[in-house]
Amino acid sequence: MKKAQKQVSVSFMLAGILFCICLVAANLLETKVFQLWDSVSLTCGFIVFPISYILNDVIAEVWGYRKTRLIIWIGFAMNFFVITLGGIACALPPIEPGADEGFKQVFAFAPQIVAASLIAFIAGSVLNAMVMSKMKMRDRSKGNFSYHFSVRAILSTLAGESVDSLIFFPLAFYLFPFIFQGSPVLTFDIMLGLMVTQVIAKTAYEILALPLTLRIVQYVKRIENTDVYDEHVNYNAFRISDI
Repeated sequence: MKKAQKQVSVSFMLAGILFCICLVAANLLETKVFQLWDSVSLTCGFIVFPISYILNDVIAEVWGYRKTRLIIWIGFAMNFFVITLGGIACALPPIEPGADEGFKQVFAFAPQIVAASLIAFIAGSVLNAMVMSKMKMRDRSKGNFSYHFSVRAILSTLAGESVDSLIFFPLAFYLFPFIFQGSPVLTFDIMLGLMVTQVIAKTAYEILALPLTLRIVQYVKRIENTDVYDEHVNYNAFRISDI
């Protein structure tokens, strides 16, 4: 197997593009909450956001923590870029008064949602990649790849999604609205229920998708002839240039 390289392949580029698309789509969908069952509510970002964590697992497993960190920050930049363009578009005058109300409902991102989403994304994604990387190093000399990859994929997603939810929901729907508007958007009980539901549902999503994720990882490793182990890696989330 090859060691980590600084150049990138077509497979890595495609994985990174899909990762960024999923993040932008999740940001657009995250502000709507839907009723799944009588007592279960989820944000619509649930439709696509777990895919980004599966991609995070694939990239971390095949190309290592350094390149995963790079993709995470590129995703952050693309999210910020789309949010900025949406803000500019909403500020431009419509062809007639009120003609852009529907447009604004989609693209007029609330500042507290944006800030909470970006902070939570960086923290959760970096932790997910870090757990994957460290567990892979621990499992290096062990057999039964399918079992050990499945365990680290599930545990890394559980860790990343937990941190993501612990940051996003309190900031977006409780703390920021309380500071800037004088009252939270959601009650503490509803917010806590959403957080727990999101973590459980997204982890379950990861588990259900494991057979597909495992096949993708094995296929990409084979065509890339790459299986990176993060020896002597610096896990500082801000060392973007270290790839």
